[in-house]
This record gives sequence, C-alpha cells and structure tokens, in this order.
Amino acid sequence: MDFRKLFDFLHRLNNHNNKEWMDEHRKEYQSLRDDYLHWLEELEIKFAQVDPDYTTTGAKKALNRINNNLLFHPNKPIYKDHFGAGLDKKPGASDFYIHLGINESFIAGGFYKPKKEHLDSIRAAIDYDGEELEKILQKPSFQKTFGEMLEIDPLKTSPKAYASDHRFIHYLRRRSFVVSRDLTEKEIFSADFQQKLVKYYLEILPFRQYLNHAVSV
Repeated sequence: MDFRKLFDFLHRLNNHNNKEWMDEHRKEYQSLRDDYLHWLEELEIKFAQVDPDYTTTGAKKALNRINNNLLFHPNKPIYKDHFGAGLDKKPGASDFYIHLGINESFIAGGFYKPKKEHLDSIRAAIDYDGEELEKILQKPSFQKTFGEMLEIDPLKTSPKAYASDHRFIHYLRRRSFVVSRDLTEKEIFSADFQQKLVKYYLEILPFRQYLNHAVSV
C-alpha cells in the first residue's frame, strides 16, 4: 500500500471537495480504496495470528464511507479528509480504530459515550475490581504508548450509587473510556507500519478486554 499516494489524493480532495471533482477522479479513488481494503485484509490476518479471540470484521465492513453524513451535519464538506476503519468489531464490544487523515492520524480503542447499560456495567466493574483497570492503565509500556485515557465530557459530580470519596471516583465519573495514540506520517509511510500496529494492538488489548468483559457479564 502506497500511503503517500493515499495522502496526496486526500489533500487534493480536500482542496476540491465537490462531487464534480470526485467524479473526475473516481477511478483513482477506487484504486486507492481497493489497495487500502487489501491492506486491511492483511492487517486482520496479522491481528488474528496474535489474538486467538480476534473477530474478523472484513475490510469492506470495517472501512467507513468517504462521504460525510450531511443529513445530521449539513455544514460539513461532502467528503471526509481521512480513511477510518474499525477492526475486531464484536457486537456490543469495543473495536480497534485506525484513522489516517491529512489533519490527524491516530489509533484508538475503548468505548466512546457508550449507551447507559454499558456505562453502568463498566462502572460496576470498576467498583468491583478497579485495581485491575488501574494496573492496565499504569503499566509502563501502556503509559508510553497511549498515556492517560482521553478526557471526554466527564461528570462533575459523582454518579448515582457511588460515593464522592470512592477510591476510583476519577474513573467512575467518566462517560467515555477511550485511549488513543497519534500516528506520524513517518510511521505510516514506513515499511514496518503493520508490525507497529500489531504491537499497538497487543498493548491496547488488555484495556479493551477489561471493558468488553464488563459489558458482557
């Protein structure tokens, strides 16, 4: 996969974000998309080799549409400035998300604003064995790779049924449980990019497994 060509296309698309330009360059887009789908298929094979519980998503299902949803976001441009894909997509579980774009590139995993029943289950798990989550988050290699969980609209007070002085109140107040890592173009363009993603996948896996177990019991 030649990611330089992919990024060059995204830059040009961003500068000519209209259907007429896309129609003129549809063959180029389809060729890049096909190459990226093949690359995702290869990556899924590598993930399955290191994770016996990996759920093969399928590249076409994993890849997000290039079109923005103008029905709900009418002020956005017609086309996105990135390729986004969610892998290891078990129903009702977190996925491993890859975002490659001209303004930002990153990987992420966890639960972003989960529905109430999942949020309640995660909080119950933290109340029961928050030590395990803290152990995962404070592991030196995890800290080096992902740092802290993202601060996404946490509660300012304690959630119902939990005391304000709870040992893990800083986790219980969260309404999203997500970590991410920025990717540089140097990484993306490197010959060992897939191998790096396998490393990141394994590093984030215990975090995702903790959350997935919480919402499945």
